[in-house]
Amino acid sequence: MPVLPGAEPFRHEGGEVGVLLCHGFTGCPQSLRPWAGRLAERGLTVSLPLLPGHGTRWEDLQVTGWQDWYAEVDRELRALTERCARVFVAGLSMGGALALRLAAKHGDAVAGVMAVNPANKVHGLAGRALPVARHLVRSTKGIASDIALEGAAELGYDRVPLHAAHSLRNFLRLVDGELPQVTQPLLLMHSPQDHVVPPVDSARILGRVSSLDVTEVLLEHSYHVATLDNDADRIFEESYAFVARLAPSVGKEGTAAGG
Repeated sequence: MPVLPGAEPFRHEGGEVGVLLCHGFTGCPQSLRPWAGRLAERGLTVSLPLLPGHGTRWEDLQVTGWQDWYAEVDRELRALTERCARVFVAGLSMGGALALRLAAKHGDAVAGVMAVNPANKVHGLAGRALPVARHLVRSTKGIASDIALEGAAELGYDRVPLHAAHSLRNFLRLVDGELPQVTQPLLLMHSPQDHVVPPVDSARILGRVSSLDVTEVLLEHSYHVATLDNDADRIFEESYAFVARLAPSVGKEGTAAGG
């Protein structure tokens, strides 16, 4: 299937500091493109891939699983580490969980983690019913565009395929067990009002990682897709400042040194 207009992956060849951005479940790079663009403008090398099964139609997501999504970002990370001296990983929602697993698995190859409203668990009765419900019902209503800013919209599926949701549930349980392996500096930005991922997920992550350098930022004026919401500029500035603090090659003029 052709990729939906606006859902295309984004890549920018910048300096020796790279950032890998991971989008969320049923979403696409559109939700993170402004973030990626801002980092690219500052001279960073940026990779924002389109995850398998996303950006086309929800039926395509139905036949994929977490192994496919993780394999894609794992490949992108390995490619970035080949051409960048330091690499950071970042993500929104499920993308935050993907970023945390990359940090847990790749150790020193990841210089830091930036997560926005990261998912840690599929909550409630829906999550507990998924192992059986996925065999009875193909999909349920979508979760896209939880945004406070009037007029803003996320390009995402209007249906959630339950086989893929079950795989996400299993993935989040796996990542939860790996969180103590995350030792890198962590910037965690989350919305107190989030109708997709509750704040308890961020609290759980903060309580389980082994990172000693942790910055928590509350996004008071945004819902789940905060990268397209009222606090978007704050996310962009906080994340760039985080990278600049940890990567000496990011210059004072706001550009990354070539390498």
